[in-house]
Amino acid sequence: MPNEPRFSIVTCTWNSAATLGDTLASLDRQTWRDFEHVFVDGGSTDATLDLLEACAGPKRILRGVDGGISRAMNAGIEAARGAIVAHLHADDYYAGPAVLAQVADCFEATGAAWVIGNIQTLRGERLAPPYPMRPFSYRAYAAGSVTIPHPAVFVRREWFERVGAFDPGLRYAMDIDLWLRLARRTPPVQLDATLAVFREHAGSVSSNNRICAREEEFRVRRRYVRYAPLAFAVYCMRYLKRMRALRATPDGGLETAA
Repeated sequence: MPNEPRFSIVTCTWNSAATLGDTLASLDRQTWRDFEHVFVDGGSTDATLDLLEACAGPKRILRGVDGGISRAMNAGIEAARGAIVAHLHADDYYAGPAVLAQVADCFEATGAAWVIGNIQTLRGERLAPPYPMRPFSYRAYAAGSVTIPHPAVFVRREWFERVGAFDPGLRYAMDIDLWLRLARRTPPVQLDATLAVFREHAGSVSSNNRICAREEEFRVRRRYVRYAPLAFAVYCMRYLKRMRALRATPDGGLETAA
């Protein structure tokens, strides 16, 4: 297809006007301009759609996509024309103006199927420092000792055709499920750079229903136990420790690194 952009950035929105401006501004500042923006809106009733309409640059807006976040992300993948697809939700933003340029250089230098970087977490007004990146291996990821932060993941579009997209039956751990499928076929190339900022707040899915999220993650990881049984055993020990801590806290608590 002529004039395919290098990147397709998929942003899922739903009444996101309060935070969407930071997402849009971070893309507007990128020095690498060969990208399109695919917006997938779940039926916003605030000013979100007005902000999307006013957004300059190549874009498409998919309206009224319901059925949950996995379906929304999959709709963005299906609509993407770029060679490389990334999901940057309306709560998050890229950490600097050279993010896409860095990622493009990494793909070019390595021929990677997918590239992952680091993130920082914004809690209220405080930007926490990034955790050190640990070397990736399938066993380390299966054990839960290595993380893959979704806002800092970039995947060649053809690989979604090979391994599938996000499981629409999952609410919390759909990214872990996909990364376990993808990493079995080809490991990611790690880019030791902070690529995105994840905004943590009381309304985000990752901050609510933590016990349900952990339980779903356990079920997802159990799907792949045969590929790394010892690593899954290590994960089980981490899981039991974290669940005890969560259940001991009346509101589910805020998790700490383990």
